[in-house]
Amino acid sequence: MKRSLEALRQRYETEQALALDPIAVPLRFSEPMDRELAAFVAAHLAYGKVAPMLRAIERLLKPLGAQPARWLRERDGQAILAELEEALQGWVWRFHTSQDMAHWLLAWKRLDQESGAGLEVHLLPGTAENAEQALSRLMLRLRAELPQTRGLRFNLPDPLDNASCKRWRMFLRWMVRDGWPDFGLWTRYPKDQLVIPVDIHVARIARYIGLTKCTTLDGRMAAEITASLKKRDRQDPLKYDFAISHLGILGDCPGVRTLPGCKPCPLVGICRAGKL
Repeated sequence: MKRSLEALRQRYETEQALALDPIAVPLRFSEPMDRELAAFVAAHLAYGKVAPMLRAIERLLKPLGAQPARWLRERDGQAILAELEEALQGWVWRFHTSQDMAHWLLAWKRLDQESGAGLEVHLLPGTAENAEQALSRLMLRLRAELPQTRGLRFNLPDPLDNASCKRWRMFLRWMVRDGWPDFGLWTRYPKDQLVIPVDIHVARIARYIGLTKCTTLDGRMAAEITASLKKRDRQDPLKYDFAISHLGILGDCPGVRTLPGCKPCPLVGICRAGKL
């Protein structure tokens, strides 16, 4: 299993695959707070078809310029809402409207003002808390503070309700993990409590190779896949996430084990596709 997963990493840890991942957008920024803010936007719009999703993220961030964190910090809430309303006329991405994302940016601004340094402190487990409880605490706070729109509620799943929290897991992976392609900007967050961001691709392939027996894409599945990957690399189990997801995202996994078509896949020797 570990040899197969390592071979899969070598296949997909490429600039070509990276260009088709939402993390490519925040990677264009060099300043830590700009990268965090861009990641906060990109991760929560990371659903649906990749190419139009990337265009939606880029267009949303464009009015904030080359220093988006500074842009937000220098304006009050009303000015932000007014400027974005004018700049983002007609912007929409699936469940999200431009108004949703203007309020999402304002949420980052409020949290940043409280901490003086972005979002990490708001997600750190407190006394007698674990990372799941800390994430739930922030979700409940934001649910109370933000407008009750479909797009914003979509951004705020509760891990304590067994939600997979895929987009928050992705954001946390980017910010905490320090291996390729992630940022490693947050050094206080408990790295050993990161959970894999599970989408339909990760869920399907994880079942094919025996990383989970769960059939429902939820928090239990995410926890089980993470635990299975820790058996292969306890220090850095999420290093396999990018490769597993891109095997599906790029359409290289047909979903049925067919030889010789599947022969080039590094997972072919352990795959049970078509037998489940």
